[in-house]
Amino acid sequence: MISCTAQKKIPYYLENPVDTAGKTGVKSPALKIQKNDLLFIHVYSMSTKPEISDAIYNLPSGDAAGQVAGFLVDVNGNIEYPQLGTIHAEGLTKEELAAEIKKRLTQPVALLLNPSVIIRFMNYKITVLGQVGKEGVVNVPGEKINIFEAVGLAGGITDYGKKNNVKIIREYNGKREIGIIDLSSQDVFQSPYYHLMQNDIVLVEPTPQKARQVDQAILAQRISFALGVITSAAFIYNIFK
Repeated sequence: MISCTAQKKIPYYLENPVDTAGKTGVKSPALKIQKNDLLFIHVYSMSTKPEISDAIYNLPSGDAAGQVAGFLVDVNGNIEYPQLGTIHAEGLTKEELAAEIKKRLTQPVALLLNPSVIIRFMNYKITVLGQVGKEGVVNVPGEKINIFEAVGLAGGITDYGKKNNVKIIREYNGKREIGIIDLSSQDVFQSPYYHLMQNDIVLVEPTPQKARQVDQAILAQRISFALGVITSAAFIYNIFK
């Protein structure tokens, strides 16, 4: 009787979408470097002996375990670069940081001949929690992921998850913000949280039906326990009466 309540329609992804093929362009925002990011940075030049000239500006290619070394962005948003000193990286895109490194390699003195700088994120990850098929950390092999891809990699939202009220917890520029995104709306693509950033936390809350289901399960366990105690007491009483 407790469970016999009116069932609300469960929203689905992108309900009632409008075909916009060929009408809109797709633009992905550039990722900004954050504190605790681990960056792969490698410098190349036109030198005829790069093993000598370029090597002093690059970290070792790997350790005994095969792990590639990276530059950690510290609590102040800086990296310590060989021969170039401290460089502030937080808030910059990869392209902007590469331009700064290249500038220091060529000005005021040309340390390398026509240098090129390649930068990659080494620890790009998203955490997905709540009513999904598989909670946990999602490691992103590339450097771009949207909310649908993240939910898909986590096994999708269960029937007891709120698709229209997904929370995104994001730390950016030293501030923590919580955004809400509706995966059932066609306006999802305009949300600033559609494209996820590194270290974002995606939280899928349970529906009221799930909360009632949990409460009913707890109530059933308590009733079962109480009946077990009463039955055991009656059994013992019948033995010793």
